[in-house]
Amino acid sequence: MWVISMFLVTGATGGLGRRIVRLLRERELAVRSFVRLMSNYAELEQRGSEIFIGDLSRERDIQKAVQGAQYVISAHGGDAEAINYRANIDLIDRAKEAGVEHFVFISVLGVDRGYEDAPVFKAKREVEKYLETSGLNYTILRPAGFASNLLPLAEQFRRTGIYLLIGDPQSRTSIISTDDLAKIAIESVSLDAARNQVLPVGGAEILQRQEIPRIFGRIFDREPIIINPPLLAFDATRNLVGLLNSKGQESLGTLRALLANEFFCTPAETERIESLFNLKLETLESFLRRYVSV
Repeated sequence: MWVISMFLVTGATGGLGRRIVRLLRERELAVRSFVRLMSNYAELEQRGSEIFIGDLSRERDIQKAVQGAQYVISAHGGDAEAINYRANIDLIDRAKEAGVEHFVFISVLGVDRGYEDAPVFKAKREVEKYLETSGLNYTILRPAGFASNLLPLAEQFRRTGIYLLIGDPQSRTSIISTDDLAKIAIESVSLDAARNQVLPVGGAEILQRQEIPRIFGRIFDREPIIINPPLLAFDATRNLVGLLNSKGQESLGTLRALLANEFFCTPAETERIESLFNLKLETLESFLRRYVSV
């Protein structure tokens, strides 16, 4: 049973944040969208979201944004130090001061594996630890990957039939429907079983990475041309970038961790999510077919 409450959503114009706001408004729940001045937030405003224009690197903006909010969903990304770490620490502190009832943090699967060369993983892990000891009620969600991130690749495949697959094509993943993740994020705040929990969140199936272009091929009815350079080629490019821009080389460390490792939830973890949130997780192919026009 929902009471009149305000959700603050950061990263509200991103692939996940936009869907969270959309679903909250479909349920006629109050939401404040934290957006940047130059971002495209017209749809959020049209749906009836309150718009808060600010900068997550400014603590004063965060302090203003959390006032009157009962729930915070941190769904933003960006620079590892300034946005993925510092902004979330400030958001947690200011949320606690404002009496926020529940804080949902979107982390990433594998964040606890110690990828020292991956700045985003390190930042998110430190935020997790800070949130766990903050005294706030929280839910930490660790998605295996957003299905919405594949939509630009699907459109590119539609035009060219080409799919670039760097590294081991048999590496496994369980990418989650971004719509399912939005629902899980929202319902975490009112579910006792999700309170103060760290939840791995994957899709309905475990896929080898080489199955993604095959899914594209079925959707667009064309045989995929898979270009599969080894990870060594990526490393060579990264080292070259490092000669020109050490910061650029560092940022590519997160991408390398994603390319070099498997990110999937076990069947038991998937069953737990379905049971906990009373939903049937969507397959990747189903998600893509809903969003691409054939």
